[in-house]
Amino acid sequence: MARILVIDDSPTETYRFREILQRNGHEVLEASNGADGISVARAEVPDLILMDVVMPGINGFQATRQLT
Repeated sequence: MARILVIDDSPTETYRFREILQRNGHEVLEASNGADGISVARAEVPDLILMDVVMPGINGFQATRQLT
């Protein structure tokens, strides 16, 4: 199945995504902020990134710009 990176500063939201995605056979990578998400995305090259927009530091829009 797909390798999916979840970038979210909320542990609750990350947990929910992880449970649903793993239950459906996906490999889940996680990052708790935009900067770490950029690093993980570049190192692991996931098939899909699910990212929160509102995060401290680098927000989702800024992280997306850096990854394109």
